[in-house]
Amino acid sequence: MLLQISDYTDPESPELSIPLDHVATIIDGQHRLKGLEEAQLRDFELSISVFVGADQATEASIFSTVNLAQTKVNKSLAYDLFEYAKARSPEKTCHEIVVALDKLANSPFQGRIKRLGVRTEERFGETLSQATIVKGLLPYISKDPLLDRDAGKRFGFWEPMLASDASKRIFYEFFRRNEDEKILAIVINYFGAIRRKWPDAWENTGRGNIINRTNGFNGFIRFLRPAYLNFTTTPEVVSSEDFFRLIDRVVLKDADFNPGEFLPGSSGSTKLYRVLMEQTGLGG
Repeated sequence: MLLQISDYTDPESPELSIPLDHVATIIDGQHRLKGLEEAQLRDFELSISVFVGADQATEASIFSTVNLAQTKVNKSLAYDLFEYAKARSPEKTCHEIVVALDKLANSPFQGRIKRLGVRTEERFGETLSQATIVKGLLPYISKDPLLDRDAGKRFGFWEPMLASDASKRIFYEFFRRNEDEKILAIVINYFGAIRRKWPDAWENTGRGNIINRTNGFNGFIRFLRPAYLNFTTTPEVVSSEDFFRLIDRVVLKDADFNPGEFLPGSSGSTKLYRVLMEQTGLGG
């Protein structure tokens, strides 16, 4: 069977005509097609999936679903596409929180986030990628983001959380109740306390300082759950002052946040988490 694609001309309503270059778009696989074009091959087999009537939001959702599971795809770009999604989902909520963290004047991360995973042109001091922040927040909202995303599309609501999960997904009830602004407030309050505790390290965006980079963020975001549960087991916003009183127990100095003390990779972020647990007294 031969599929031929051509333009469409409506003789009665010319405004409904569709030129050939607007008949279809490629959601994913542009590099493969470019390779075949460069190879100048005309006799080849190519497996494709055709989505009829897909709007921009659906295209973005398909691209994200396919590519978030692949390690070589820029995950920050994939998460950024959730901006076009119409239905709520854990990933869309995390993306919107990242956008707010990057824009709000009271955010410790204002102007610090690489939205697309690479440095933004004409901006300096970006130390974290969108993917790093989303990866840290997502487990606090959902244990199965794909399933929750599907529930949002199909039903538009989510079931109340089981009591056994309450201490794991500390932000789920906020998400379920469409109170994403409270998740944002907690994140700002928490990292605002960290910035207040170690102001010099936080403002240092140069190399050799890990507090505001991936290693530091991963250690601190892991500590957020026990820190939050230290104050409440019900869905409510914990103040920055409360977080500061807890974090102020830690004896680390600004100069301690270096790759020699906290090695690059998971071992360094794990060590930071353990130091925070021990010195705050939450580790038993």
